[in-house]
Amino acid sequence: MNEVIQTIMARKSIRAFEPREIEPEQKGAILQAALRAPTAGNMSLYTILDITDQSLKERLSETCDHQPFIGRAPMVLVFCVDYYRWYHCFRRLESEDYPVRKPDMGDFLLAFEDVMAAAQTAVLAAESLGIGSCYIGDILENYEIHQELLKLPQYVAPVSMLVFGYPMPGQAKRKQTPRFRLEDMVHENGYCAERADRMYEMIKEREGKAEEEMEDYLRAFCTRKWNSDFSVEMSRSANRILEAWKRIQL
Repeated sequence: MNEVIQTIMARKSIRAFEPREIEPEQKGAILQAALRAPTAGNMSLYTILDITDQSLKERLSETCDHQPFIGRAPMVLVFCVDYYRWYHCFRRLESEDYPVRKPDMGDFLLAFEDVMAAAQTAVLAAESLGIGSCYIGDILENYEIHQELLKLPQYVAPVSMLVFGYPMPGQAKRKQTPRFRLEDMVHENGYCAERADRMYEMIKEREGKAEEEMEDYLRAFCTRKWNSDFSVEMSRSANRILEAWKRIQL
């Protein structure tokens, strides 16, 4: 197994960091690596916000589902879908004979792919340097608050946040969370509903649960993740972003 695959296979989310800064050279390497991620049409449909203001970190730790470790992270990056740059550049061409359409749902999804490719590349670059990371999906919550807090213009929205730092010893030694089996996750030449219908068994096998434990486990998981307030708020914010894009008149 080569070093790249070893790095991928060893990575896990880290939420407790040593109280030391990430060196400028390491930080620069992580950011440069992110910019080399695959991108649609070489457009780089994202902007990375480097959050260095401690008060802003602490505010984000509250708006992102009240997670104090965000405020203690040495490096915090917010990845935003960004059509502000390209759209305003294209509008220089606009005339009666050459209309330029406004960004829409497909553009948002394409930019989202760019964001996640860049974010995951940053994660793996950091891991290769011995720097841990954790995704904060809760940046999708509270869109209106984050729009103001991060000074986001039209057609820019935060869709992923990452925190980085050197892992505390206990975190570094912590066991990885298990994943589902390859056979269940990879379908050949088309979707296999029969495999997908194994979801109950897949969870049972992955978590090592006895049959009599499964209902309580599923109920607790559904309450914590699916039916949770933060999950509902994420959907509200995502809809709000798309509604706002459609309402913009320039």
